Amino acid sequence: MEVSIKNTTRKRAPKIKFEKIKDYILGKSYELSLVFCSDALSRSLNHNYRNRDKATNVLSFPLSKNSGEIFINLNKIKEFGVLHLFIHGCLHLKGMYHGDTMDLEEAKLLRKFD
Repeated sequence: MEVSIKNTTRKRAPKIKFEKIKDYILGKSYELSLVFCSDALSRSLNHNYRNRDKATNVLSFPLSKNSGEIFINLNKIKEFGVLHLFIHGCLHLKGMYHGDTMDLEEAKLLRKFD
């Protein structure tokens, strides 16, 4: 399945092979929506769903076993970059949590898709 991409900002969305990366991490049958957002939407989602009143760089929301959404804040990509944040979001949708295992998997995937 395709990755549905929506850009809600005035910034240019990066040209990355999101579908190829999604297929590798989550599988071809996984339905993914990717939204590029700015601080206001990121902060609102972070506040409503995580009770944190600040904008963040990436948020992932599983919708079902085979579908989810990733929101990447284009104002907060400096430290990691869009590729890293997309991989990070996919790993969360796969069920991974922050820690050494996730960090190692991210590094491996960054090398593979960079």
